[in-house]
Amino acid sequence: MAPPPRYTVKGYWPGRWPCEDGGPRRLQSVPDPQALAEPASLRLAATSRHRLMTTMTVLGDPGEIFLLTHQALRSRIGLPTTAQVERIDPLTLRPLARSPRLDGGPNWPGGMAVHRNGDLYIVYGRYIHRLDRADLAVRAAARLPVDQPYNSFVILDSGLIVTKNLSVRSTAQLCVIDPDDLTMACPPLDCGEPSVARLSAVGNTVYVVGVRTITRYHWDGTALRRDDSWACPYIGNGQRSHGWDAVIGDRHLWLMDNGQHRYRTSMVGRGVAQAPNRLIRVALADAEDWQGIDVSGLPGGSITNPPLWDEARQIVIAYDSANRVICGFRFEEEKRALVPLWRRDGLGSASHMLHFPESGLICTNDYQRREAIVLLDIANGATVARVETGGFMQGVVFPSPGWNEDFYWCSMDQVTRIALT
Repeated sequence: MAPPPRYTVKGYWPGRWPCEDGGPRRLQSVPDPQALAEPASLRLAATSRHRLMTTMTVLGDPGEIFLLTHQALRSRIGLPTTAQVERIDPLTLRPLARSPRLDGGPNWPGGMAVHRNGDLYIVYGRYIHRLDRADLAVRAAARLPVDQPYNSFVILDSGLIVTKNLSVRSTAQLCVIDPDDLTMACPPLDCGEPSVARLSAVGNTVYVVGVRTITRYHWDGTALRRDDSWACPYIGNGQRSHGWDAVIGDRHLWLMDNGQHRYRTSMVGRGVAQAPNRLIRVALADAEDWQGIDVSGLPGGSITNPPLWDEARQIVIAYDSANRVICGFRFEEEKRALVPLWRRDGLGSASHMLHFPESGLICTNDYQRREAIVLLDIANGATVARVETGGFMQGVVFPSPGWNEDFYWCSMDQVTRIALT
Protein backbone atom coordinates (compact mmCIF):
# COMPACT_ATOMS: atom_id res chain seq x y z
CA MET A 1 0.00 0.00 0.00
CA ALA A 2 1.27 3.47 -0.88
CA PRO A 3 2.24 5.73 2.03
CA PRO A 4 -0.67 7.89 3.22
CA PRO A 5 -0.66 11.56 2.18
CA ARG A 6 0.84 14.06 4.62
CA TYR A 7 -0.99 17.36 4.78
CA THR A 8 0.80 20.61 5.47
CA VAL A 9 -0.76 22.97 7.98
CA LYS A 10 0.97 26.23 7.18
CA GLY A 11 -0.56 28.29 9.94
CA TYR A 12 0.65 25.96 12.69
CA TRP A 13 4.00 25.15 14.29
CA PRO A 14 5.79 22.59 12.05
CA GLY A 15 5.73 19.87 14.66
CA ARG A 16 4.25 16.45 15.31
CA TRP A 17 0.87 17.50 16.76
CA PRO A 18 0.42 21.29 17.13
CA CYS A 19 -3.36 21.27 17.66
CA GLU A 20 -6.44 19.16 18.30
CA ASP A 21 -6.97 16.30 15.82
CA GLY A 22 -3.48 16.99 14.43
CA GLY A 23 -4.67 19.73 12.06
CA PRO A 24 -7.73 21.68 10.94
CA ARG A 25 -8.84 18.89 8.56
CA ARG A 26 -9.44 16.79 11.73
CA LEU A 27 -7.90 13.67 10.20
CA GLN A 28 -6.65 12.52 13.64
CA SER A 29 -3.73 10.83 11.86
CA VAL A 30 -0.13 10.48 13.06
CA PRO A 31 2.85 8.42 11.75
CA ASP A 32 3.05 4.99 13.36
CA PRO A 33 5.30 4.51 16.39
CA GLN A 34 7.95 1.86 15.78
CA ALA A 35 6.25 -0.46 18.31
CA LEU A 36 3.29 -0.90 15.94
CA ALA A 37 5.51 -2.73 13.45
CA GLU A 38 4.83 -5.93 15.44
CA PRO A 39 1.24 -5.53 16.67
CA ALA A 40 0.89 -9.23 17.59
CA SER A 41 3.28 -8.76 20.53
CA LEU A 42 2.07 -5.29 21.50
CA ARG A 43 1.24 -4.44 25.12
CA LEU A 44 -0.15 -1.20 26.54
CA ALA A 45 0.71 0.32 29.92
CA ALA A 46 -1.19 3.23 31.48
CA THR A 47 0.01 5.97 33.82
CA SER A 48 -2.70 8.37 34.99
CA ARG A 49 -2.79 11.65 36.87
CA HIS A 50 -6.00 12.86 38.46
CA ARG A 51 -6.89 16.25 36.94
CA LEU A 52 -10.44 17.47 36.47
CA MET A 53 -11.69 18.71 33.10
CA THR A 54 -8.71 17.94 30.90
CA THR A 55 -9.46 18.87 27.28
CA MET A 56 -6.40 18.16 25.16
CA THR A 57 -2.66 17.79 24.89
CA VAL A 58 -0.67 19.36 22.05
CA LEU A 59 3.03 19.14 21.24
CA GLY A 60 5.63 21.83 20.60
CA ASP A 61 9.29 20.97 20.09
CA PRO A 62 10.55 17.48 21.02
CA GLY A 63 9.76 16.84 24.68
CA GLU A 64 7.24 19.68 24.97
CA ILE A 65 3.72 18.63 25.95
CA PHE A 66 1.02 21.15 26.87
CA LEU A 67 -2.19 20.25 28.71
CA LEU A 68 -5.36 22.39 28.64
CA THR A 69 -7.87 22.18 31.51
CA HIS A 70 -10.83 24.25 32.64
CA GLN A 71 -13.21 24.71 35.55
CA ALA A 72 -16.74 23.37 35.56
CA LEU A 73 -18.16 23.45 39.08
CA ARG A 74 -18.34 27.25 39.14
CA SER A 75 -20.59 27.24 36.07
CA ARG A 76 -23.19 25.16 37.92
CA ILE A 77 -23.78 27.98 40.37
CA GLY A 78 -23.69 30.72 37.76
CA LEU A 79 -20.11 31.92 38.27
CA PRO A 80 -17.64 32.64 35.45
CA THR A 81 -15.06 29.91 34.80
CA THR A 82 -11.39 29.93 33.83
CA ALA A 83 -8.96 27.75 31.88
CA GLN A 84 -5.32 26.88 32.56
CA VAL A 85 -2.38 25.51 30.57
CA GLU A 86 0.37 23.28 31.96
CA ARG A 87 3.60 22.09 30.42
CA ILE A 88 3.87 18.54 31.72
CA ASP A 89 6.61 15.95 32.09
CA PRO A 90 6.35 13.50 29.17
CA LEU A 91 6.64 10.43 31.41
CA THR A 92 5.30 11.31 34.87
CA LEU A 93 2.67 13.85 33.71
CA ARG A 94 3.56 16.16 36.60
CA PRO A 95 3.34 19.89 35.84
CA LEU A 96 6.62 21.61 34.97
CA ALA A 97 5.08 25.05 34.44
CA ARG A 98 1.61 26.57 34.75
CA SER A 99 -0.08 29.56 33.21
CA PRO A 100 -2.13 31.89 35.37
CA ARG A 101 -5.87 31.24 35.43
CA LEU A 102 -7.16 32.43 32.06
CA ASP A 103 -10.43 34.38 31.95
CA GLY A 104 -13.22 32.48 30.24
CA GLY A 105 -16.71 33.08 31.52
CA PRO A 106 -19.25 30.65 29.98
CA ASN A 107 -18.12 27.05 30.31
CA TRP A 108 -17.42 24.67 27.43
CA PRO A 109 -14.24 22.75 26.52
CA GLY A 110 -12.06 25.14 24.55
CA GLY A 111 -9.08 24.72 22.28
CA MET A 112 -5.31 25.23 22.15
CA ALA A 113 -2.73 25.28 19.36
CA VAL A 114 0.89 26.20 18.70
CA HIS A 115 0.91 28.91 16.03
CA ARG A 116 3.61 29.04 13.37
CA ASN A 117 5.00 32.07 15.26
CA GLY A 118 5.85 29.71 18.15
CA ASP A 119 3.31 30.96 20.70
CA LEU A 120 0.40 29.07 22.24
CA TYR A 121 -3.14 30.31 21.59
CA ILE A 122 -6.11 29.32 23.73
CA VAL A 123 -9.78 29.98 23.07
CA TYR A 124 -11.95 29.22 26.08
CA GLY A 125 -15.29 30.72 27.09
CA ARG A 126 -15.52 34.10 25.38
CA TYR A 127 -11.79 34.90 25.57
CA ILE A 128 -8.71 34.30 23.46
CA HIS A 129 -5.25 34.30 25.03
CA ARG A 130 -1.75 34.29 23.57
CA LEU A 131 0.87 32.63 25.79
CA ASP A 132 4.64 32.53 25.65
CA ARG A 133 5.51 28.87 25.13
CA ALA A 134 8.59 28.96 27.38
CA ASP A 135 7.04 30.17 30.64
CA LEU A 136 3.29 30.24 29.77
CA ALA A 137 3.08 33.95 30.58
CA VAL A 138 0.20 35.83 28.97
CA ARG A 139 1.39 37.97 26.05
CA ALA A 140 -2.05 39.20 24.96
CA ALA A 141 -5.73 38.59 25.68
CA ALA A 142 -9.02 39.71 24.17
CA ARG A 143 -12.71 39.26 24.92
CA LEU A 144 -14.83 37.87 22.09
CA PRO A 145 -18.05 39.65 21.11
CA VAL A 146 -20.83 37.18 22.05
CA ASP A 147 -21.50 36.22 25.66
CA GLN A 148 -21.40 32.49 24.86
CA PRO A 149 -18.61 29.92 24.93
CA TYR A 150 -16.43 29.75 21.83
CA ASN A 151 -15.54 26.13 21.20
CA SER A 152 -11.96 26.29 19.92
CA PHE A 153 -10.64 27.63 16.59
CA VAL A 154 -8.74 26.91 13.39
CA ILE A 155 -5.67 28.65 11.99
CA LEU A 156 -5.73 29.41 8.27
CA ASP A 157 -2.71 29.12 5.98
CA SER A 158 -2.58 32.92 6.19
CA GLY A 159 -1.89 32.65 9.93
CA LEU A 160 -5.21 34.23 10.86
CA ILE A 161 -7.26 32.61 13.63
CA VAL A 162 -10.95 31.85 13.06
CA THR A 163 -13.29 31.06 15.94
CA LYS A 164 -17.04 30.74 16.45
CA ASN A 165 -19.48 30.88 19.35
CA LEU A 166 -21.24 27.66 20.28
CA SER A 167 -24.88 28.52 19.70
CA VAL A 168 -27.96 26.34 20.08
CA ARG A 169 -30.66 28.92 19.33
CA SER A 170 -28.97 32.20 18.37
CA THR A 171 -27.11 32.64 15.09
CA ALA A 172 -23.43 31.72 15.09
CA GLN A 173 -20.81 34.33 14.19
CA LEU A 174 -17.37 33.75 12.69
CA CYS A 175 -14.57 35.94 14.07
CA VAL A 176 -11.26 36.35 12.23
CA ILE A 177 -8.47 37.35 14.61
CA ASP A 178 -5.02 38.79 13.96
CA PRO A 179 -2.53 36.57 15.83
CA ASP A 180 -0.19 39.45 16.65
CA ASP A 181 -2.45 41.64 18.79
CA LEU A 182 -5.73 39.61 18.87
CA THR A 183 -7.72 42.34 17.15
CA MET A 184 -10.50 41.53 14.69
CA ALA A 185 -9.17 41.31 11.12
CA CYS A 186 -12.68 42.05 9.79
CA PRO A 187 -16.20 42.44 11.22
CA PRO A 188 -17.81 39.22 12.57
CA LEU A 189 -19.68 37.25 9.92
CA ASP A 190 -23.20 35.93 10.55
CA CYS A 191 -23.55 32.23 9.64
CA GLY A 192 -27.32 32.38 9.17
CA GLU A 193 -28.16 29.67 11.72
CA PRO A 194 -26.92 28.29 15.05
CA SER A 195 -23.87 26.01 15.10
CA VAL A 196 -22.66 23.65 17.84
CA ALA A 197 -19.83 21.76 16.08
CA ARG A 198 -16.23 22.93 16.02
CA LEU A 199 -14.86 24.47 12.86
CA SER A 200 -12.79 22.62 10.26
CA ALA A 201 -10.56 24.14 7.60
CA VAL A 202 -8.29 23.47 4.66
CA GLY A 203 -5.97 26.17 3.37
CA ASN A 204 -7.87 29.46 3.74
CA THR A 205 -11.34 27.87 3.59
CA VAL A 206 -13.46 27.29 6.71
CA TYR A 207 -16.28 24.73 7.00
CA VAL A 208 -19.18 25.35 9.38
CA VAL A 209 -21.58 22.60 10.48
CA GLY A 210 -24.77 24.45 11.35
CA VAL A 211 -27.64 22.79 13.16
CA ARG A 212 -29.28 22.07 9.78
CA THR A 213 -26.86 23.14 7.02
CA ILE A 214 -23.16 22.73 6.23
CA THR A 215 -21.59 25.82 4.65
CA ARG A 216 -18.11 27.05 3.78
CA TYR A 217 -16.32 30.39 3.70
CA HIS A 218 -13.20 31.57 1.85
CA TRP A 219 -10.74 34.18 3.11
CA ASP A 220 -10.10 36.59 0.23
CA GLY A 221 -7.42 38.71 1.90
CA THR A 222 -9.81 41.21 3.49
CA ALA A 223 -12.77 39.17 4.80
CA LEU A 224 -14.39 35.76 4.93
CA ARG A 225 -16.88 35.32 2.08
CA ARG A 226 -19.58 32.69 2.07
CA ASP A 227 -19.41 30.27 -0.86
CA ASP A 228 -22.98 30.59 -2.17
CA SER A 229 -22.43 27.73 -4.62
CA TRP A 230 -21.84 25.15 -1.88
CA ALA A 231 -24.26 24.29 0.96
CA CYS A 232 -25.63 20.99 2.22
CA PRO A 233 -28.99 20.87 4.10
CA TYR A 234 -28.01 17.60 5.80
CA ILE A 235 -30.84 17.52 8.37
CA GLY A 236 -33.68 18.30 5.95
CA ASN A 237 -37.13 17.67 7.39
CA GLY A 238 -35.98 14.83 9.66
CA GLN A 239 -36.24 14.67 13.42
CA ARG A 240 -32.53 14.13 14.02
CA SER A 241 -30.45 16.72 15.84
CA HIS A 242 -27.34 18.64 14.73
CA GLY A 243 -24.05 17.24 13.49
CA TRP A 244 -20.66 17.49 15.18
CA ASP A 245 -17.17 18.26 13.88
CA ALA A 246 -16.45 17.57 10.20
CA VAL A 247 -13.46 15.64 8.84
CA ILE A 248 -12.10 16.87 5.49
CA GLY A 249 -10.55 14.32 3.16
CA ASP A 250 -9.21 14.84 -0.35
CA ARG A 251 -12.63 14.79 -2.02
CA HIS A 252 -15.24 14.44 0.71
CA LEU A 253 -16.34 15.84 4.04
CA TRP A 254 -17.46 13.40 6.76
CA LEU A 255 -19.50 13.90 9.93
CA MET A 256 -22.18 12.30 12.11
CA ASP A 257 -25.50 13.73 13.32
CA ASN A 258 -27.81 13.34 16.35
CA GLY A 259 -25.31 15.36 18.35
CA GLN A 260 -27.74 16.47 21.04
CA HIS A 261 -27.14 14.42 24.19
CA ARG A 262 -27.31 14.44 28.01
CA TYR A 263 -23.76 13.46 28.95
CA ARG A 264 -23.18 12.92 32.65
CA THR A 265 -20.34 10.50 33.41
CA SER A 266 -20.65 8.84 30.01
CA MET A 267 -22.52 8.96 26.71
CA VAL A 268 -24.12 5.55 27.26
CA GLY A 269 -27.90 5.85 27.00
CA ARG A 270 -27.67 9.64 26.73
CA GLY A 271 -29.18 10.19 23.29
CA VAL A 272 -32.07 12.63 22.92
CA ALA A 273 -33.50 12.16 19.40
CA GLN A 274 -35.30 8.85 18.94
CA ALA A 275 -34.01 8.24 15.41
CA PRO A 276 -30.72 6.41 14.76
CA ASN A 277 -27.67 8.59 14.24
CA ARG A 278 -26.13 8.76 10.75
CA LEU A 279 -22.75 8.92 9.08
CA ILE A 280 -22.86 11.66 6.43
CA ARG A 281 -20.68 12.20 3.35
CA VAL A 282 -20.62 15.44 1.34
CA ALA A 283 -18.55 15.90 -1.83
CA LEU A 284 -16.24 18.92 -1.66
CA ALA A 285 -16.77 19.59 -5.36
CA ASP A 286 -20.57 19.48 -5.25
CA ALA A 287 -22.58 19.77 -2.02
CA GLU A 288 -25.61 18.22 -3.75
CA ASP A 289 -23.62 14.98 -3.94
CA TRP A 290 -24.17 13.75 -0.40
CA GLN A 291 -25.60 10.79 1.46
CA GLY A 292 -26.40 9.62 4.97
CA ILE A 293 -26.36 6.08 6.32
CA ASP A 294 -27.48 4.81 9.73
CA VAL A 295 -24.58 3.84 11.97
CA SER A 296 -26.17 1.28 14.32
CA GLY A 297 -29.80 1.56 13.21
CA LEU A 298 -30.80 1.67 16.89
CA PRO A 299 -33.16 4.33 18.29
CA GLY A 300 -31.71 7.05 20.46
CA GLY A 301 -28.35 6.99 18.70
CA SER A 302 -26.04 9.87 19.57
CA ILE A 303 -22.44 11.12 19.40
CA THR A 304 -20.47 14.20 20.36
CA ASN A 305 -17.47 13.91 18.03
CA PRO A 306 -16.32 13.24 14.44
CA PRO A 307 -15.85 10.00 12.51
CA LEU A 308 -12.41 8.86 11.31
CA TRP A 309 -11.46 8.65 7.62
CA ASP A 310 -8.63 6.54 6.18
CA GLU A 311 -7.95 8.03 2.75
CA ALA A 312 -5.61 5.29 1.54
CA ARG A 313 -7.95 2.43 2.46
CA GLN A 314 -11.18 4.33 1.72
CA ILE A 315 -12.55 3.24 5.11
CA VAL A 316 -14.52 5.45 7.47
CA ILE A 317 -15.11 4.64 11.14
CA ALA A 318 -18.41 5.74 12.66
CA TYR A 319 -20.00 5.01 16.02
CA ASP A 320 -23.11 5.35 18.14
CA SER A 321 -21.90 6.27 21.62
CA ALA A 322 -25.33 6.14 23.23
CA ASN A 323 -25.86 2.52 22.17
CA ARG A 324 -22.19 1.41 22.39
CA VAL A 325 -21.75 0.44 18.74
CA ILE A 326 -18.78 1.14 16.46
CA CYS A 327 -18.72 0.33 12.73
CA GLY A 328 -16.43 0.37 9.73
CA PHE A 329 -17.70 1.32 6.27
CA ARG A 330 -15.91 1.14 2.94
CA PHE A 331 -16.56 3.95 0.47
CA GLU A 332 -16.83 2.84 -3.16
CA GLU A 333 -16.01 5.99 -5.10
CA GLU A 334 -17.30 4.86 -8.49
CA LYS A 335 -20.69 3.84 -7.07
CA ARG A 336 -20.78 6.74 -4.59
CA ALA A 337 -21.80 4.12 -2.03
CA LEU A 338 -20.97 3.42 1.61
CA VAL A 339 -20.82 -0.33 2.21
CA PRO A 340 -20.90 -1.81 5.75
CA LEU A 341 -17.56 -3.51 6.46
CA TRP A 342 -17.73 -4.57 10.13
CA ARG A 343 -19.62 -3.85 13.34
CA ARG A 344 -18.78 -4.15 17.05
CA ASP A 345 -21.65 -4.06 19.56
CA GLY A 346 -20.93 -3.36 23.21
CA LEU A 347 -17.84 -1.18 22.66
CA GLY A 348 -18.34 2.26 24.20
CA SER A 349 -16.46 4.64 21.91
CA ALA A 350 -17.11 8.37 22.32
CA SER A 351 -13.87 10.34 22.05
CA HIS A 352 -11.84 11.82 19.23
CA MET A 353 -9.47 9.11 18.00
CA LEU A 354 -5.92 8.53 16.82
CA HIS A 355 -5.20 6.95 13.44
CA PHE A 356 -1.96 5.11 12.69
CA PRO A 357 -2.12 4.86 8.89
CA GLU A 358 0.84 2.58 8.11
CA SER A 359 -0.36 -0.28 10.33
CA GLY A 360 -4.05 0.45 9.84
CA LEU A 361 -4.71 0.70 13.58
CA ILE A 362 -6.99 3.17 15.32
CA CYS A 363 -7.04 4.14 18.97
CA THR A 364 -10.33 4.78 20.70
CA ASN A 365 -11.92 4.34 24.11
CA ASP A 366 -14.29 1.76 25.55
CA TYR A 367 -16.51 2.52 28.51
CA GLN A 368 -17.84 -0.26 30.73
CA ARG A 369 -18.45 1.65 34.00
CA ARG A 370 -14.76 2.61 33.81
CA GLU A 371 -12.73 3.72 30.85
CA ALA A 372 -10.34 1.60 28.82
CA ILE A 373 -8.23 2.45 25.77
CA VAL A 374 -8.21 0.04 22.83
CA LEU A 375 -6.31 -0.34 19.58
CA LEU A 376 -8.50 -1.73 16.79
CA ASP A 377 -7.68 -3.01 13.32
CA ILE A 378 -9.41 -0.58 10.96
CA ALA A 379 -10.06 -3.31 8.37
CA ASN A 380 -12.08 -5.66 10.61
CA GLY A 381 -12.59 -4.02 14.02
CA ALA A 382 -10.58 -6.67 15.89
CA THR A 383 -9.00 -5.62 19.19
CA VAL A 384 -5.20 -5.58 18.93
CA ALA A 385 -4.46 -4.26 22.43
CA ARG A 386 -6.33 -2.92 25.44
CA VAL A 387 -5.52 -1.25 28.75
CA GLU A 388 -7.68 -0.02 31.62
CA THR A 389 -7.08 3.59 32.68
CA GLY A 390 -9.13 3.53 35.88
CA GLY A 391 -11.07 6.63 34.83
CA PHE A 392 -14.62 6.89 36.17
CA MET A 393 -15.77 9.20 33.36
CA GLN A 394 -15.86 8.47 29.66
CA GLY A 395 -13.54 10.65 27.62
CA VAL A 396 -15.18 12.72 24.88
CA VAL A 397 -12.31 15.06 24.07
CA PHE A 398 -8.86 15.01 22.44
CA PRO A 399 -5.92 12.57 22.59
CA SER A 400 -2.50 13.21 21.09
CA PRO A 401 0.64 11.24 20.26
CA GLY A 402 3.69 11.59 22.48
CA TRP A 403 7.45 11.55 22.01
CA ASN A 404 8.38 8.15 23.46
CA GLU A 405 6.42 5.35 21.74
CA ASP A 406 3.32 6.56 23.55
CA PHE A 407 0.24 8.74 23.38
CA TYR A 408 -1.91 10.76 25.78
CA TRP A 409 -5.59 10.42 26.58
CA CYS A 410 -7.73 13.16 28.16
CA SER A 411 -11.00 12.57 29.97
CA MET A 412 -13.13 14.49 32.45
CA ASP A 413 -11.33 13.24 35.55
CA GLN A 414 -7.73 12.50 34.51
CA VAL A 415 -4.99 12.61 31.91
CA THR A 416 -3.36 9.30 30.98
CA ARG A 417 -0.13 8.33 29.25
CA ILE A 418 -0.40 5.09 27.25
CA ALA A 419 2.99 3.48 26.61
CA LEU A 420 3.44 0.99 23.76
CA THR A 421 5.59 -1.86 25.06
